Order: sequence, then structure tokens, then C-alpha cells
Amino acid sequence: MRRRTFCITSAAAAACVAVGSRVRAAQSPLIRVLLGRGSVAQRDAGTFSFGARSFRGTFATLPDQQVVNTLPLEQYLYGVVPMESPRLWPSETLQAQAIVARTFALARINPARLYDLTASSRDQAYGGIEAEHPETTAAVDATAGQVLRYGGMPASVSYMACCGGHTEASADAWEGGLSYPYLQGVVCTYCSASPDYRWVATVPWKTLTDGLAPQLNDLGPVRSAQVAAVDASGRARIVRFDGAGQSVVVTGKDFRRAAGAALVKSLLLHRIRVADVGSDLNDPTQSAAALIVEGAGRGHGVGLCQWGSRTLGQQGRSAPDILAYYFPGTDVGAG
Repeated sequence: MRRRTFCITSAAAAACVAVGSRVRAAQSPLIRVLLGRGSVAQRDAGTFSFGARSFRGTFATLPDQQVVNTLPLEQYLYGVVPMESPRLWPSETLQAQAIVARTFALARINPARLYDLTASSRDQAYGGIEAEHPETTAAVDATAGQVLRYGGMPASVSYMACCGGHTEASADAWEGGLSYPYLQGVVCTYCSASPDYRWVATVPWKTLTDGLAPQLNDLGPVRSAQVAAVDASGRARIVRFDGAGQSVVVTGKDFRRAAGAALVKSLLLHRIRVADVGSDLNDPTQSAAALIVEGAGRGHGVGLCQWGSRTLGQQGRSAPDILAYYFPGTDVGAG
């Protein structure tokens, strides 16, 4: 049975919350987060400063001078959820984010390593005490200890900002990625409010030739470009470039890597065309200066679509229901 703490007077409410937080922290596993390099100083027994930010827990400095923050998992999530989901989003959406973030973090605890996670988009964004807000802290507390499960075991989870209309299967997204029954990709009609639902990017041709050397070295002036093959979610697997008398193909992942993820926000590419930027494309010695790429969504596309979960929360769906939509066959329970 879950232990409950009751406050019987308003004067005792703040103390009750503080006691509850200490109980949760004591019961929560510790996690180690790599913050990077910077100035660090102890503030008091429970906090320290790193650069301009404050963090809960303790710190250690690695031989390469990078700083690792060690703290209870639930307190770590206080600084993660508001960095990953805006605090004014529906409470059930924030709770879904907290459950996924907790599941993600627990799977990465590894005593054999010097740290478990990085404080970046490589793993999960983490902003420390300054990032915390009452709404997101409440979502963490409301779901304390809960993880996403499949067959009674913790699920393998991931999430991204906006899927663009269809999430992607884990096996398609990552080289050597495992195939999970609950990560096969689902149609998502809920993320259209995202600013990245549809986008257009201009990619300088030189950026691509620099990033895709030597594949494009012998192409010559590019005449056209197109998505030549897609996976089940519609994401680009192969991109083809046509030059004067020959063609070159590269993987969609290599294309995005060369163009830059900030420009080509996902691999859900609808159209690629050459741009006439002061070049005479009727002259075979001339090449386009750039490509115009039309696409949808932001991120790798696997798992929870954060903007989609926002809409589902606005519709009154519970956190377990939101997660079951993006991870079919899963449930929420104690980790």
C-alpha cells in the first residue's frame, strides 16, 4: 500500500510537502548526470552551483575536468520535465512526460560507467533548480516511481518534439536498432499545432558537398535531387542526386547529417528541389547553389510525440492513455 502523509492544518502544509519530498528523495535511486566543464562550487549540504545555474545533490570532477552531478532520480526529473515539456501544457501531458523521462533514465543507470546520462539532447535536457516549476514538479510527484512497462518489465522508450504525422519504428530509426512490438510506428493526427509540423529549409549545396565527400565529388553540377526510397513511416531512406549524365545516392541519415539537423529537422521529407540562386541551370557547367527541402516533424520520430501528447492531454486523455497510444500494448506501473 502506498504510504500517504496527511496535513490537517494549513500552517502545516508547507512542512508536509517538505517531508513528502524528503521521503521521495530517500526512496529514489541515485543518478549521475554529466554536466560538462565549468566553474563549480558547493552552496550548502544539498546544492551546488555550476556556471550560472544551481543544482540539487552533490558533484564530482572527473580526470578530464568534466563535472558529474549525483542526485536522487525524482529530484533529477524536477529539472528535466520543464526542459522537455512547457510547464503550462496539460497536467496529464506533463505526467506522461515524467513517466517516460523516468523510464528512460532508469534504463541508463550503469555503475560500470563514470556517469549515467548527459544533460543534453543526447539523452535528456536537464536544467537544474532554475528550470523547476510547480506545475512540472507536481507532475513528477504525482507519478513518483511509475514507469512504462511491457509484459511487466520496463519498456524501452524514446520521445521527440513532433513526429509530423507518423512515428517511426525503432528498427528503422537506428542502425542495429531492436524491433519492439510497441515501437512499430503509429499514425499521429495530433501534432499539427507544432511550429515544426511542416517546414521548408534552404541547404547550401557546398554544405552538402563538404559533408558528403567523397560521395558527391564526381557528381559535377547537380541538376535535381529527390527522395528515392522511404521506410514504412514515410521517412527518407535513400536520397538521389542527378548530375550531368550520372547519379549518386546516399542514405537519408547521411543526407540529414551533412545538411545539419537544425536545418533538416527530420527525415520525413516531402520534396527536395534545386534552387536557382543566380545560376543558369540550362548551362551544364553551372550548378544550383542550394537545395530547397520541404519536410515535416522534428527529431528521430520514435516513441512519444510531445506535441501530439499535448493535444491528447487537452482532450482529457490520461497519462497512461497518452502513453498507450504511442507505445501500444504498454501500461504504467511501479518500476
